[in-house]
Amino acid sequence: MKKRFSTILLFLLAAVLCISFPLTACARQEIPKHVTLSIMGKTSDLEKSYMTRIFELYESATGNKMKLIKIEDTKFDDAVEKAFDKNNTPDLLMHFNNSDLNELMDSNQFLFLNNEDWADDLTDSSKAYCQDSEGNLLGLPFWENSISGCYYNKTLLDSLGLKPARTQADFNALCQALTDIGYTPLCWAEDGGNWVYQFALDPVFADNPNLLEQLNCGEVSYADIPAVTDMVSWINHAAHCGWLGKAFLTNSWDDLSANMSSGKAVMIFIWDTWFYTDFKSADGEGYTKEDFALMPVFMNTADSGTYEGGNLNMMMVNQSGQVDAALDFLEFCASAENYNRAFDGIATVNCFQGQTTNIQSDMVTDAMPSIMEYQRVSTAEPKIIGYRPADMSAAMRELFQGNVNIAGCVDLMDSYRIAAASKLT
Repeated sequence: MKKRFSTILLFLLAAVLCISFPLTACARQEIPKHVTLSIMGKTSDLEKSYMTRIFELYESATGNKMKLIKIEDTKFDDAVEKAFDKNNTPDLLMHFNNSDLNELMDSNQFLFLNNEDWADDLTDSSKAYCQDSEGNLLGLPFWENSISGCYYNKTLLDSLGLKPARTQADFNALCQALTDIGYTPLCWAEDGGNWVYQFALDPVFADNPNLLEQLNCGEVSYADIPAVTDMVSWINHAAHCGWLGKAFLTNSWDDLSANMSSGKAVMIFIWDTWFYTDFKSADGEGYTKEDFALMPVFMNTADSGTYEGGNLNMMMVNQSGQVDAALDFLEFCASAENYNRAFDGIATVNCFQGQTTNIQSDMVTDAMPSIMEYQRVSTAEPKIIGYRPADMSAAMRELFQGNVNIAGCVDLMDSYRIAAASKLT
């Protein structure tokens, strides 16, 4: 009787611990077969080749199914907010560790993954990116750890007798020279291509952590920081000078490849992995990734330019979903055999210590001395409270359309940022 009582007591204690600590995964039971797991993410994210590979591998190995909830990139933040407000939630969510995630984490929506067996296989940098301020692991980083910069068509520049830039003045002169002879210097996609703004702001705040703290505490605003106005002024000048092309307001993600492979546009602010996962030559013709090289991004906030280190998309487990099945899926993804098959031939820095099949692009290797000197850690999106890329684009669009002047555009950026930040408090 005493032994039976002790067993019951231990069982109850385990149950209490699981109830008391809802964000920590308890021991899993055997996963039922014929499960359909739902995962929500941006359309362009879920369609990455390494993501489709891992989904196919999982379905083939287990007999389970993956239900992909694809959200148009520009509507993603609002769609996630609505889904979780209405409790119409997926089992897994793909998300970056940025300020938009804070509100969801405050609602105790996701499991902490500190004790998962695969956590020790993460590289130090990828693990650190996926942790909150208290060191809790928020998700599995299953993503490209890429280098962002200005990728330029070296074959085309060489044929024109032009050289890559070393300073902002050089870059401005290069853009004007290309425009004068009928080329579009920069492939710019304002319809969804809002990642570019963080490249300009990263050096402003990565180089001055105190300024970042002052901004987040409300002691200063964008309007008080000359570099923000410098960025807006430069982009506006580039648009009016034709450096962004005639269709930059309507260009979207889907237009980037055609513009770059045709040689219509010469340079693009993007990351190396894009050339391996998204870039395609039209009908097998045109320029290929071997025709491109890398220099820093120049957006009038760092005279010698800047590169951005990787942002990592995480797969997070919704605690109100099929938790055991979701954790089993992450365990499958984090197996060296499986992630090496998924990332075979993909240009990325390691996320896992056992990663061996990924490659490093020649573009990055050749530019490594410059990268080592001018790279900044990704700062704007992860660390500015209330920063939302779509809001930056919305403010710039008002400027492009003549509805506000440069100062008014900066004020709009402040207003949007403060409004988004207020939702997180």
